Amino acid sequence: MSVIHIFVYLQVLDLLTTLVGFRMGATEASPFIRMMMHFGPTVGVIASKLFALGLAGVCLYLKKDRLVRWITYWYGALVVWNLMVMLGFPWTRLA
Repeated sequence: MSVIHIFVYLQVLDLLTTLVGFRMGATEASPFIRMMMHFGPTVGVIASKLFALGLAGVCLYLKKDRLVRWITYWYGALVVWNLMVMLGFPWTRLA
């Protein structure tokens, strides 16, 4: 699987895990995303994903594939972080 496929896949996973985290009561740590969330949490996160995909496209156009690979590792860690936050959430509050 190519790096761009994995990058897009991780963007979708980050989007989904972030939105589920919001529903569970988690907050956004990134000031950039928090700023975009003034239009709503879903709109803000989707806008950040579109921005990330656009930046990856620019990197690929400029032949900076290696940079996309490093960013892909970052998003992999971010998805794991989102899952850990959800797993550590007190489930009794959801009932």
